[in-house]
Amino acid sequence: MLDDSTADAAPADAVRADVFRADAVPAWHPDAPSTVVHADNLDIVAALPDASFTLIYLDPPFNTGRSQARRSTTSVRSAGGAGSVTGFKGRSYERIKGDLLRYDDRFDDYWSFLEPRLIEAWRILADHGTLYLHLDYREAHYAKVLLDALFGRESFLNEIVWAYDYGAKAKNKWPTKHDTILVYVKNPAGYFFDSSAVDREPYMAPGLVTAEKAELGKLPTDVWWHTIVSPTGREKTGYPTQKPEGILRRIVQASSREGDWVLDFFAGSGTTGAVASALGRRFLLVDSNPDAIGVMRARFAAAEPAVRFVEA
Repeated sequence: MLDDSTADAAPADAVRADVFRADAVPAWHPDAPSTVVHADNLDIVAALPDASFTLIYLDPPFNTGRSQARRSTTSVRSAGGAGSVTGFKGRSYERIKGDLLRYDDRFDDYWSFLEPRLIEAWRILADHGTLYLHLDYREAHYAKVLLDALFGRESFLNEIVWAYDYGAKAKNKWPTKHDTILVYVKNPAGYFFDSSAVDREPYMAPGLVTAEKAELGKLPTDVWWHTIVSPTGREKTGYPTQKPEGILRRIVQASSREGDWVLDFFAGSGTTGAVASALGRRFLLVDSNPDAIGVMRARFAAAEPAVRFVEA
């Protein structure tokens, strides 16, 4: 958490002059500047207009076995549409979900938390847009089956494995050193993806390719070797679940264009916004944790153009 001991004293309920209230201004509109919203994310995303965001990256809290607050979405679409639970794949989704949740009630609680948020994310994703869902290895396989049923298997684009080699290692099994990022596109026939915009990486065996290719480097595959945020590095904000900018940079480069809107409603330390801004995109970040808002306020303090903060 940021140290606010040097801040001017103010009543606990005071509102900073540069913070807007959501009851006075909309939390988001297409002509708004990049924005950070302090609120429950479901309240915010449920009020956003359809098909507004080219890229949505979500890094929800991993399932630790603790109960998550359950909420249900109030936006229901017509049968056969692309919004309600039954509107995606109908009975097949409900049957698959029922089978999985009967198998593991710990995932039941976790999915009850995620499901209404993912349904809203799909609704507000543009027709050419892409959803990246960053998950713990323990939940990725359950989530993949349910998302295929919910959004349609034809919308599945990739399973990205982010591999890293840091921290303690188990002695009684293969050490677990990866996260999974599931990638879904709204329209399999018309999504945006620009591999030429992605930073290239060195060949693992440069001697097996020509000198020209070795110098140019190669495009990343669906396995990304990338270190975690260094405890002493430039990127470190002190936020415990901070993800490295290099991971988000690839995502933003490939699946959005300059000027596009990028959404992250589990914003945490604000890495998605920092990368989006550096690449000329606009962003909407949402988080309910005051510590996260404090980290983002410090991170974007010198941002140009200025980032708008909204209290819901």
